[in-house]
Amino acid sequence: MTTRREFIGTAAALLLPWQAPKKLPLGFSTLGCPTWPWPKILDFAAEHQFAAVELRGIQTNMDLTKVPELAPEHLADARRQLAAHGLSVSCLGASAHMHEMDPVKHAVQLDEARRFIDLAQALGAPYVRVFGNEYVPGVPRAEMLAHIASALRGLGDYARGKNVTVIIESHGDFTDSPALLEILQRADSPDVALLWDAHHTFVSGKEQPEDTVRQLGRYIRHTHLKDSVAAGNDRRYVLTGTGDVPVKRQIAALAQIGYRGFFSFEWEKRWHPDIEEPEVAFAQYASVAGRYLRDAGVE
Repeated sequence: MTTRREFIGTAAALLLPWQAPKKLPLGFSTLGCPTWPWPKILDFAAEHQFAAVELRGIQTNMDLTKVPELAPEHLADARRQLAAHGLSVSCLGASAHMHEMDPVKHAVQLDEARRFIDLAQALGAPYVRVFGNEYVPGVPRAEMLAHIASALRGLGDYARGKNVTVIIESHGDFTDSPALLEILQRADSPDVALLWDAHHTFVSGKEQPEDTVRQLGRYIRHTHLKDSVAAGNDRRYVLTGTGDVPVKRQIAALAQIGYRGFFSFEWEKRWHPDIEEPEVAFAQYASVAGRYLRDAGVE
């Protein structure tokens, strides 16, 4: 029996193109709603006019390849549910990090990334995020960057032909444009690109958004946006536009170079349970970032 919710979602998906309301390219990461089940994620995103969801764990499971709703026998249902809600999956967030020098540990990380690439292909998601993550003590910088770039190039080769691009996030020890640029140039692959976590390059990398985009813009395929304020020697995440991270300028810098990806909100509720609830933070982001996008001329 079809429920009212399913009927409304299906009806919306069947609207002719000129009838469907146009959405801004806004998304959110499920890192921000660690207690929400799959149906609530989709319902909330659709209700608040998000265009995409970025999958970074669902409830207690951080390995998306082990999430029941994304198991091979349920993938067709998942794709239908996404379409019925008018949503895309913008990216799959793996935990795989490329810095491991131990061959056995490195192989484990590459295996996870490949499993995520296969899932992305099956789900129709365009990107799989991985980390460079750390400089290993005692390993020269050039060797470290070459090692990470080689791993990325191999994953790009694996992703080729699957309509999936592997994207390294500006995260951990790799939040400065010179290091990221060198890694991407060394990877030298059309199937490897960048996830710009604009918070990290500003706060940790000490870069202005316009400078980061000038250096790395041609590689940026996906984004993580969030705001924060200084809290002693640390940072505290706050609602968008209420902190000291120049989110509006970050969006404007992307718009200026014709960026066509999603502007994805990464509210780190899973790691920081004391910050605002996702119902508040996600809705506020949709309103504020939507205004920033319109001001930047993004429709």
